[in-house]
Amino acid sequence: MFSIPAEQAVFQAAQKIKLLIMDVDGVLTDGRIFIRDNGEEIKSFHTLDGHGIKMLHDSGVQTAIITGRDAPSVAVRVRQLGIHHYFKGIHDKRACYATLLQQTSLTEAECAYIGDDVVDLPVMVRCGLPVAVPQAHRFVLQHAAYVTQANAGAGAVRELCDLIMQAQNTLQAALSRYTA
Repeated sequence: MFSIPAEQAVFQAAQKIKLLIMDVDGVLTDGRIFIRDNGEEIKSFHTLDGHGIKMLHDSGVQTAIITGRDAPSVAVRVRQLGIHHYFKGIHDKRACYATLLQQTSLTEAECAYIGDDVVDLPVMVRCGLPVAVPQAHRFVLQHAAYVTQANAGAGAVRELCDLIMQAQNTLQAALSRYTA
């Protein structure tokens, strides 16, 4: 049986999650931003994260992105993955989070958030499962209930998706589809 090591309190929080909220730069990407001469931003996304998001959707958990930037490449990735809620160019993540809770009729305990920098803390300190990537700012790491083993842009989001599904007893069935 595949298993993600985590403390019991993390599993208990993960059992309640109905919405995974993600930052982009430094979470779904490695944090580097490549800018072409014409100003176009280029981002690199990991396929492990993408498939984890799709499996999480299939298990009944919604996803959202709240990002401070407005890069066309992110909008393309959002469409490719079928992410339910996409907020771009957001400078007040706390207010956006309140709007998202109102739109979805979910409680804070039903939300997980994965971030890497202090701009993510207004959501992280309020949600039911605050998660950080290993290279997050040290102040953010202090506020995370769980720190992924995988790096940002290299499977960290997939690890969290697997953790949520494991806690909700949907992971084994999802994985078994590939070996049946």
